[in-house]
Amino acid sequence: MLVKDAWKIVGGLSRPGKMPCYGYSIPAKECGIGSILRTIPGSTCFECYARKGRYAFPNVEAALYRRLESLSDPRWVDAMAFLVGRYGPYFRWHDAGDVQSLGHLEAIAEVAKRTPNVTHWLPTREYTIVKAYIAKHGAFPPNLIVRLSAHMVNGLAPTGYGLPVSTVHTGAIADTYPSAYACPASLREGQCGTCRACWLSTVKHVSYHKH
Repeated sequence: MLVKDAWKIVGGLSRPGKMPCYGYSIPAKECGIGSILRTIPGSTCFECYARKGRYAFPNVEAALYRRLESLSDPRWVDAMAFLVGRYGPYFRWHDAGDVQSLGHLEAIAEVAKRTPNVTHWLPTREYTIVKAYIAKHGAFPPNLIVRLSAHMVNGLAPTGYGLPVSTVHTGAIADTYPSAYACPASLREGQCGTCRACWLSTVKHVSYHKH
């Protein structure tokens, strides 16, 4: 497969400025849980970054919807695995958007299986879909770090799934999540830098300072 052909099949990859790697994004407008949370003050989605700024540009929004539509292409897994394998060793799923269905999550897991030398980070608020995957398959590929995102700022972290989690805090992290790892991006002009905590299954709880 040629890079240009794979790129066309999946609608292209994203390159989030904060991240040390390529990512993949689809429209935040099509989030399931996120679209509900966006209407709730104090939720982690209330001021969704992926619905404003450059994400709101017509050309960017069109590209996001092309990627969403590409999920039904039977060549999607092959093309994504080809690109992710080429651009590793880290990959970020959904710097905008979220998992759409069990089939979508299964396709992402298959890409991870085909790229064992790449560490994948998938943050998601779609707990029900994650639960359905675990019930059907038992566990995620070891190189796919599914990190459940809390719904509310300073709220309870998700429990009961045996997966890493993330939260958003205001003020001092020690006051809200004393055992969490504090994301250092707020101290690095919004950059990950050398930190790879979100991609590590051993880091059970990452908390991001609200910006």
